[in-house]
Amino acid sequence: MIGIIGSSNVDIVYEVQQFTKPGETQRASSLNYYFGGKGANQAITCARLSKGNIYFCSLVGTDSSGEDYVKRFEEENISGVQKYSSKTGMAFIEVNEAGNNRIVIYGGANDLLDSSHIDAFLNKYGTFFSIALLQNEIPGESIEYAIKALKKAGKTIIYDPAPKENTLMELLEQVDYLTPNETEFAYLYEKIFGLDEKDIKEKAIRFRNEMNVKNLILKNGEKSVMMVNSQNNIQEVAPPKVKAVDSTAAGDVFNGAFAVGLSKNMNQRDALEFAVKAASLSVTRKGAQPSIPLLEEIQ
Repeated sequence: MIGIIGSSNVDIVYEVQQFTKPGETQRASSLNYYFGGKGANQAITCARLSKGNIYFCSLVGTDSSGEDYVKRFEEENISGVQKYSSKTGMAFIEVNEAGNNRIVIYGGANDLLDSSHIDAFLNKYGTFFSIALLQNEIPGESIEYAIKALKKAGKTIIYDPAPKENTLMELLEQVDYLTPNETEFAYLYEKIFGLDEKDIKEKAIRFRNEMNVKNLILKNGEKSVMMVNSQNNIQEVAPPKVKAVDSTAAGDVFNGAFAVGLSKNMNQRDALEFAVKAASLSVTRKGAQPSIPLLEEIQ
């Protein structure tokens, strides 16, 4: 089975013609509220696609949003979420006509998740899962603690370096799968090597070798997904052509689906293809968790 350590947010999503420029005011064509957060999106993806019990280390507030979220997790057979005396995390998401998004995060209870919560989670649920998903929407020291604890416990670690600025570069050698998107990889690469003229495949191999990441997966949206494995062999999977209306949570759906594929003993190629199909379906719908497909749709 699969465990997740990460964030739970309520997403406030507003649609606009184009991204708002500095100093500009524009009207939104719609306003919607959804359950979100990278950790929660991945947990619900895993629950829907595995049709099994999923274990999620996350904090929500004692406000009405937190109460509603706990009920939602129970309905999805997700265990481990705790209520904390704080506000539930929030995400403010601007979506343009092309279906691209920009996101501002308010951490809330997510910022209070610490090593004590991680220890309690692993002590209670650690024997029930072998694959673990992580992201960057909880404190950096908690991410560091989680990676070390999961590695010590022998878990397969899938790490999504988003938001990219919070990525723990010195711990990447302990990660089994690092899964940045195109923008995130460009940031991480430049941080280590600076600007150069190498093509994306050369950059991916150089980064994987220098940072000693076991497997590097680059999510390039509508272009392709590329994986460089521990032997520097490259596999690419092209997504099907779809009409994108909202890319929110597409990366989370990919990661959750990839974890499910591995948990079902798929080889890496088949798990990549499974995850690409899931993510491609998700961008055809609005919202984070409402866009997560069912297993039957992928099949």
